[in-house]
Amino acid sequence: MLRALHKYAGLLATVLILILALSGTALSIIPAWEKLQTPVQSESDLNVAELAARIAANYPAVEQIKRAPSSRITAYYFAGGEPGSVLIDPATGKGIANYEPSPTVQWLTSLHRSLLLDDAGRLTAAAGALAMLALSISGLFLLARRMGGWRQFFARTRGPLAGRLHVEIGRFSAAGLILASSTAVFMALNTFEVLPQENTTPPFPTEVSGEMGVSPNAIPVLAEIPVSQLRELTFPYANDPSDVFTIRTDHGEGYIDQGTGELLAWQAPGSWQQLNETIYMLHTGRGAWALGLVLGLMVAGAPVLIFSGAILWWAARRSRPRLPRGAAPSKADTVILVGSEGGSTWGFAGTTQTALMAAGHSVHVAPMSRFTPAKYTQAKQIIVLAATYGDGTAPASAKGFLERLAALETPPSARLAVLGFGDSQFPAYCAFAREVVRQASENGWELLVPFASVNRQSPQDFASWGRTLGLALGHKLELAHEPAQPRTHRLTLVSRRDYGQEVQAPTSILRFAIPRTSLIARLGGRSWRQFEAGDLLGVLPKGSNVARLYSLASGSRDGFIEICVKKHAHGLCSSQLTDLAVGDTIEAFQRPNPHFRPANSQKPVILIGAGTGVGPLVGFARANTRQRPMHLYFGIRHTKSDLFYGEELPKWKDEGRLSAVNIACSRVDERTYVQDLLRRDAAMIGDLIEEGAQILVCGGREMAAGVAGALQDILAPRGLCPAQLKGQGRYAEDVY
Repeated sequence: MLRALHKYAGLLATVLILILALSGTALSIIPAWEKLQTPVQSESDLNVAELAARIAANYPAVEQIKRAPSSRITAYYFAGGEPGSVLIDPATGKGIANYEPSPTVQWLTSLHRSLLLDDAGRLTAAAGALAMLALSISGLFLLARRMGGWRQFFARTRGPLAGRLHVEIGRFSAAGLILASSTAVFMALNTFEVLPQENTTPPFPTEVSGEMGVSPNAIPVLAEIPVSQLRELTFPYANDPSDVFTIRTDHGEGYIDQGTGELLAWQAPGSWQQLNETIYMLHTGRGAWALGLVLGLMVAGAPVLIFSGAILWWAARRSRPRLPRGAAPSKADTVILVGSEGGSTWGFAGTTQTALMAAGHSVHVAPMSRFTPAKYTQAKQIIVLAATYGDGTAPASAKGFLERLAALETPPSARLAVLGFGDSQFPAYCAFAREVVRQASENGWELLVPFASVNRQSPQDFASWGRTLGLALGHKLELAHEPAQPRTHRLTLVSRRDYGQEVQAPTSILRFAIPRTSLIARLGGRSWRQFEAGDLLGVLPKGSNVARLYSLASGSRDGFIEICVKKHAHGLCSSQLTDLAVGDTIEAFQRPNPHFRPANSQKPVILIGAGTGVGPLVGFARANTRQRPMHLYFGIRHTKSDLFYGEELPKWKDEGRLSAVNIACSRVDERTYVQDLLRRDAAMIGDLIEEGAQILVCGGREMAAGVAGALQDILAPRGLCPAQLKGQGRYAEDVY
């Protein structure tokens, strides 16, 4: 719901918000400009009586004196029967320049407040402010969710340029946009008297002396008021003994007899009026010009947010396949719920929907986040197609599903089928989909077919599950799905280093150039994105539509793309990669892996890897310019055959990027494995972990299992275990 609110509020109010933001930004400069144009003078020793007397001496027909929040003083007078206005030098009471309201400022103000219209314009502008408020608040929560919680709110952003720009500007502008829009809504409600009204003007006196001619300099009340507190002093009409002086200050409003100088009435502002004035000051910056400039700069981010948000919306719209027109949720006999992060699962949903509709079913398709069993009155089966995000969490379109499922008092009468999507090389393979099955079973929800999974978008896995589903439904169901190919880029090999030929385990460190792309491609998310060591490089081998994933040993700041590849017998992709010559190209794409990288702190890191699994670990060391404590445990066969990065490791240790380098060799007389070295250093390992160290493990599953066992033994005497560290985000694996 939060994502939908943010998207549709932005789409519907785009033009209106642009007008309000741009005009508001322009108006935010006015208080600072007025401050610059105002003569610098001290008001601490000057009172209103002296100021009024000086001005009256120079302009005998003065009618009104106004002091702006910027300290600018303006006098309004008549001369020769013609009205005039002049900016005043308080030190002399003389005019320094004629004052004429700027037509441009007046036009901008009218545009900002009412779109150059009357009440209809004010209502429309208020609606725009409300939309901006909804966008700002929903955007904040969506950003916190994207960054992994409020504690990671200011963490480094990744992804296409439009996305990074949207996040960075949003973080800077959010507070200003919320302040500007919420105060605008308050002021609009006050304008249309929706909020309580408070009369701050005292009743006009019914009895006056009837005398005239007292000099402002002789009025005690005015002598007690510093000029810095003055807002407005209005003189009596000429030759009208029934009129009075009207004085408005920061502390109230009152009337003064023009014959005796006596204060006839006074009323201080109530708390509600003070609140109104504070909100006006916060919104306009008048009285706080520096705040106005900062607020205007923040609001100026709105057009950038709208532009980048539109690009992201369009990119997401294009990436999501078009589904056939389905049935309403209350009329469908089959409901398909989709949990997807990048959009690929929607393609499988479309294929399923098309096949079921061809078989005579009425089908409704929706994201898992819209799970509402009360609406599925005709449903006989509910099919859940769920991907997994990160370390087993719900993908974007499935937020809140498990909570709604757990809150059900009784399970739906329709039977449930769950199909998980993921990559089996990751430890949390289909973890979210499995959790859906577990929660459903705990609630007593009957399964239509056993849980199944699709590995790496395998058409074969999907078709097999479709046949099982068809049997349960009582008819044949063939699901022929061709996964959408990810957008690839052509990478050119610039260098290679080869190892392992002597032991029949050829391995290469391959370095590719980062492809250059245009600004338009970067904004649209079609460029090669920023990346970090530990992210994944997807390579499409010739003759296959299934990508192979390799952990990156470099980040964008290194200026190249690097992977470590071992040639496997009958390995299609590894054979093609290790046969590359400098200048050859491959087709590849990126995939973020944010859960496998050092946390953003200076706590120690224990890096454990074997073979090509050292790739991302050396990438972490290469990027460790702040000399964070990093201890590397690296398992190889022999130092003469496969000591990858053998030249860099001693250098990085000397530079402080690595605190220690521990090499385990399994093909020597005294063979050792990384878990043996961990047990050797058990005391130090335990101390580092108690200090808050993070453990990152990369390599084969067998090695990772041995490492987990060794750490279990090391941590048990200290009342800890690897499972606890995983729960705290301090133990991460990238295994294959």
